[in-house]
Amino acid sequence: MNVRLRVNGVEREAGAEPRTLLSDLLRHGLGLTGTHVGCEHGVCGACTVLVDGSATRACLMLAVQADGCDLTTVEGLADADALHALQESFRQHHALQCGFCTPGILLAVVGEARAGRSLDEAAGSVLDGHLCRCTGYVNIRAAIRDAWGSLR
Repeated sequence: MNVRLRVNGVEREAGAEPRTLLSDLLRHGLGLTGTHVGCEHGVCGACTVLVDGSATRACLMLAVQADGCDLTTVEGLADADALHALQESFRQHHALQCGFCTPGILLAVVGEARAGRSLDEAAGSVLDGHLCRCTGYVNIRAAIRDAWGSLR
């Protein structure tokens, strides 16, 4: 099947078997390897992307379900000249170590901000749904707090 979607502001089309996961289409079909695949059960949050503005686990969604949707991956956060405000805050706060979980956390936080959630709502719900084995979340929380005002 052909899947047509808008990814990071660019119209894209790719062939996909009906059973292909969105995470696999993004990584292998479109070469967007910032979408990480960890648990393949929707638990770790590493595969989180924005689908029509909502944070979505790409390992739980079939690629064909995204046909006609607008997707944002971590590659679409920054512009050509500068990091996204949340990415910059993560850098300043040393809120990542290995970076495997970071793309999913970034997109989930951006999705919560765009949905109009409060900082308290977002910080709890986002970090409850993401596993980071390196940082202990302290610097991640600080980075989110510092960047929150510029995300809304």
